[in-house]
Amino acid sequence: MVQSDEIDLPTSLGYLLKEAATALRVAMEDALRPLELTVTAYSCLEILAQRPGSSNSDLARGAFVTRQSMNVLLQTLEREGLVTRPATAAEGRVLPVTLTDAGLRRREQASAVVKAVEDRMLAELSAAERAQAFDVLTRMTRALREG
Repeated sequence: MVQSDEIDLPTSLGYLLKEAATALRVAMEDALRPLELTVTAYSCLEILAQRPGSSNSDLARGAFVTRQSMNVLLQTLEREGLVTRPATAAEGRVLPVTLTDAGLRRREQASAVVKAVEDRMLAELSAAERAQAFDVLTRMTRALREG
């Protein structure tokens, strides 16, 4: 029997959110595998497409990884010809990252398959339910960040 100060997994919203996040990540990894991308690599490419010149730190925050992990990923993406970084910083220590033409093409392909996964996830929700889910998740996230 679950006591009032314990988590009841079948009714826990936190547990359900983690389960949904894991299912989404698995579906995205499966969809991105033919493009030879991980979710983190795709996130990096998507951020760069929307915010060209982002720094390693910006990309790490946006992809929810450490700066060290992002640096390793950027080295790999550079070797694959998907991104470029200057050898030296124009100012300070920031090396702005940009997508190459090959990186832009790979991001376009990846974005399409990720959008298909998201569409599948939301297929059973009405427009109103999607808006409500977005609002509720936004408020939950804000409450945790502000708390």
